[in-house]
Amino acid sequence: MPTGKVKWYDAEKGFGFLTRDDGGEVFVHSTALANAGTVLRPGQRVEFGVAEGRRGTQALQVRTLEPLPTVSKASRKSPDEMTVIIEDLIKLLDGVSNTYRRGKHPDNRDSKKIAAVLRAVASDLEA
Repeated sequence: MPTGKVKWYDAEKGFGFLTRDDGGEVFVHSTALANAGTVLRPGQRVEFGVAEGRRGTQALQVRTLEPLPTVSKASRKSPDEMTVIIEDLIKLLDGVSNTYRRGKHPDNRDSKKIAAVLRAVASDLEA
């Protein structure tokens, strides 16, 4: 099976290109990824099958050989920083809880900000 590196990949569009170790480029579509939910990152080593498609060479059954180290783990927040963030989050959610107790929903602008904060904290916890 040929090997190479990810040249670029756009997860939103679901396609990109791989650079083969033996030269040349290969188109890759999200349906060719062996593991559903896999996101390819530039420079990541991959192994893949090859087939000639309507528009040229396409990768099939793309499998990552080595995961790239994530930036989030390298920049993980300290426990002291996370303590402050979690305490602030608790205060924020307390306010939301009080709004619901009064029989109201938070206004749309506030709820979008709260959702963004929750996503950010979730990312920090997963790092």
